[in-house]
Amino acid sequence: MIHYHQHLIDGDMRAATGAAMTTIYDSTTEEPIATVAHGSSAEVDAAVKAARAALPRWSNTSIDERATFLLAIADALEARSDRMAADVVAEVGMPLKLTRRIQLQAPIAAWRAAAAHAAEALAETRVGHSVVTKEAVGVVAAITPWNYPLHQITAKLAAALVAGCCVVLKPSELAPGVVGALCEAALEARLPRGVLNIVYGDRLTGEALVAHPGIDMVSFTGSTAAGRHIASMAGAGLKRVALELGGKSASIALPDADQAAVVKHALSSCMLNSGQTCSAITRLIVPEAQYEAYREPLRAGVANLRVGDPRDADSRIGPLVSADHRNRVNAYIERAEKAGYDDIANGVKPALPSRGYFVAPAIFGRVPIDAELAQEEVFGPVLAVQTYSTEEEAVALANGTSYGLAGAVWSASAEHAVRVARRLRAGQIDINGAPFNARAPFGGFGASGIGREGGAFGIEEFVELRAIQLPQ
Repeated sequence: MIHYHQHLIDGDMRAATGAAMTTIYDSTTEEPIATVAHGSSAEVDAAVKAARAALPRWSNTSIDERATFLLAIADALEARSDRMAADVVAEVGMPLKLTRRIQLQAPIAAWRAAAAHAAEALAETRVGHSVVTKEAVGVVAAITPWNYPLHQITAKLAAALVAGCCVVLKPSELAPGVVGALCEAALEARLPRGVLNIVYGDRLTGEALVAHPGIDMVSFTGSTAAGRHIASMAGAGLKRVALELGGKSASIALPDADQAAVVKHALSSCMLNSGQTCSAITRLIVPEAQYEAYREPLRAGVANLRVGDPRDADSRIGPLVSADHRNRVNAYIERAEKAGYDDIANGVKPALPSRGYFVAPAIFGRVPIDAELAQEEVFGPVLAVQTYSTEEEAVALANGTSYGLAGAVWSASAEHAVRVARRLRAGQIDINGAPFNARAPFGGFGASGIGREGGAFGIEEFVELRAIQLPQ
């Protein structure tokens, strides 16, 4: 049993003083593996004060100096990769091979990329007789979720720190392993005292942080409901907010699309991390005339997805993060079954392990746009298939939710697919399975949030613009 009972405050690991605690269970064995002590309001206050005290000096260091610290943190995290991989597999349930590549290698590379892009992102510009400078927004409250813990922490911290901000991080209490490694990495890199403070905790800890008068900006990743609440709290203090929230992303298959590629992509995206991905493709929109042609490959594809222990190299889908979340996802599936939608995966669902927070992948066909399954983020391995008769209808279906995080368009003509993509209200849209671009902006429209992460765009999120007018 590991005990995360210390917070990183003002350059020191300080023993937690609050009584509130969360017990972490292995998502596969259901055995307790760790306890996490929640930060009190007093500890939040100490962390914010440390950040404010460090801000003047840190914001005035050179970009190169700040970038050097980011590189040192990346090196220290890389040295702890094996330990962090084991933690993510146990806590979140993603299979080990995918964990190493997506949960660890990608965010460690992102620390280095932020260092590389900093000079470009923070460069002064001239507009007529004005010099426009980019100044650190101040002290940032970063609140992150459990599903991709290091990735989502990195997207905020690396950008904010290299922009000259000081940060108080409140990570999810459900995935503490990578956070423990990050505390060690920050100390090993000799990051100046107070520049990065980390306070474990739950919703109450997060609310104390958002409400603190010493916070200038809140950067949050999580559910849309929680994002609305945080935005309302931050608004009372006129604090900047960046919100990366939920999604109900759609993939449109145009009539001339490569059907095998469409199916492979939809299953891969929807089932990644057992569906615990905000940008996952959870709706597949296909021509009504081709519905049966898609149905059988989807059914066969689900049958080939092995559900099992994420430590097993053959497992494609691991467990969900907790018993509560498993029960929530299963409730969505049961309601969809009762609604009478075409249960494409019926009869081919794999046998589940006797222990662990596993959910069998599900696919429902001809789901109407007003259905719960088409409108709400399930956050599990559940795909809804919808059909259309005209391109106008396909676009309307894709845009027919309050979300707008991601999407995909498929066609034998990439130009045609791009024309359709330009009509979609979503933050990033893949054409014919194009790969993820870490330098491009990541974020959404509507209920999917405010602001962007990634590359130079993510760094710019943490600056204020200042115009210095020069005499003529």
